[in-house]
Amino acid sequence: MEKKIIIGMSGGVDSSVAAILLQEEGFDVYGITLKLLNSDINGRCCNIEDTLASKRLCDKLGIPHYTLNYIKDFKENVIDYFVNEYENLRTPNPCIECNKYLKFGKMYEAAKDLNVEYIATGHYANIEYSEKYGRYVIRKANNIEKDQTYFLYNIPKEILPFVRFPLGKYSSKDEIRKIASSKGFTELANKPDSEDVCFIPNGDYREFLEKEAGFIPKVGNIVDKDGNILGKHEGLYKYTIGQRRGLGISNENRLYVIGYNKGRNELIVGEESDLYQSEMIVKDVNLLLFDEIKEPIKVNVKTRYSKREAPATISQIDENNIKVIFDNPEPRITSGQSAVFYIDDILVGGGKIV
Repeated sequence: MEKKIIIGMSGGVDSSVAAILLQEEGFDVYGITLKLLNSDINGRCCNIEDTLASKRLCDKLGIPHYTLNYIKDFKENVIDYFVNEYENLRTPNPCIECNKYLKFGKMYEAAKDLNVEYIATGHYANIEYSEKYGRYVIRKANNIEKDQTYFLYNIPKEILPFVRFPLGKYSSKDEIRKIASSKGFTELANKPDSEDVCFIPNGDYREFLEKEAGFIPKVGNIVDKDGNILGKHEGLYKYTIGQRRGLGISNENRLYVIGYNKGRNELIVGEESDLYQSEMIVKDVNLLLFDEIKEPIKVNVKTRYSKREAPATISQIDENNIKVIFDNPEPRITSGQSAVFYIDDILVGGGKIV
């Protein structure tokens, strides 16, 4: 008897090839497209063109396709979160929240409603049962350049036995595009990758915050660590930790954004050495490899998707908080970003940097 599986389809080459591969594996596949944005927002993905592309592919494969409306859930759990984080001078990662609440939350609920056991996506990651740890684990993709495990730490561990990542075993994106071409989907094979935040069409988050969320730039002082005024900023939300360009001030040494004083509307700058931290606290923790961390353990930590991993020791303070002590001080630790932990290529879990 065929195993039933639903695959989240965005209209791109990754999720489309994932659907093809699952069908070839013998799964009874159901295509699911999540409608996340109103029609007046022509996002980089999740738009009407992508929905139609997913439906065409499903028709060609002879599998059912459903479009599920989660606009309200997406706004509450992703867009509102994004706006609130910037209001509080934190730098959010909305893709991680979308994975938690929508792609591995609502979609799993939809699977149960359809009496389907498994769900899948086009993420680059591997999932398998580990005898060593006695549970299902997420491993890095074979294609390290495309590995997306950083974005997956926050999914509920209870659903891991029912999740499939068909693309994880492939070593290059070219292989995925060749599969699409060989199956007659040349248009998909040549489709460029989607980047940046999906609900910000032009990639300009500052413009989005002003036009869609009503942010009003409030000019204030740029100050050094001692409170000396060095210049003027154009609104605190327009600057990120570690930013050097666009400050409009001159100094004999290069200056970087190192913090904020929200109450005084001040942007704090310092030298490169001021960007380094030896430790940090991570909140809203989700652990996948363990139920709890009883003793300090050595891990590698990613503090941004694009950053290299750094060796560190982590210890659990309580159910929701972990302390991270780096082997060597790390730069540009940014409140609101996610810190994700690994042992070798296995995803341990992660949380948000305080």
